[in-house]
Amino acid sequence: MEPRAKILIVEDDANLRFLYSEELKEEGYDPIVAKNGKEAMQFLRSIKPDLVLLDIVMPVMDGMEALGRMIGQYRDVPIILHTSYPHYKEDFMSWAADAYLTKSSDLTKLKTVIRNLLGNEGTRESEKLKDVSMKEEALK
Repeated sequence: MEPRAKILIVEDDANLRFLYSEELKEEGYDPIVAKNGKEAMQFLRSIKPDLVLLDIVMPVMDGMEALGRMIGQYRDVPIILHTSYPHYKEDFMSWAADAYLTKSSDLTKLKTVIRNLLGNEGTRESEKLKDVSMKEEALK
């Protein structure tokens, strides 16, 4: 059984954290939730997620500051900026994210972007390649 991809959900709204967590569990992912950028950075030190879903407007440490810190230390982790404010897309800092989505009550697009960034089966491409090479090695 392949490991479930871990997704760090960084969202200050408790209801949205719960909704995203439940929806992503149903998709076969292992969600981890943080209520702001500071808490997310603490999680990143101990748990390396396969993807980060990052809100922008949050207290304590906003998403743009967290994005800057994340790409400096964890560049191999895909980051989706997920916000209610489309104008942040014009901020050049947001271009460092792997995707930028405006929040919607329909989570279809969000789930599609996550699948595309992780690979269709919900595991990182590097994990799939490692799995394939391990199987090939076992056949020798």
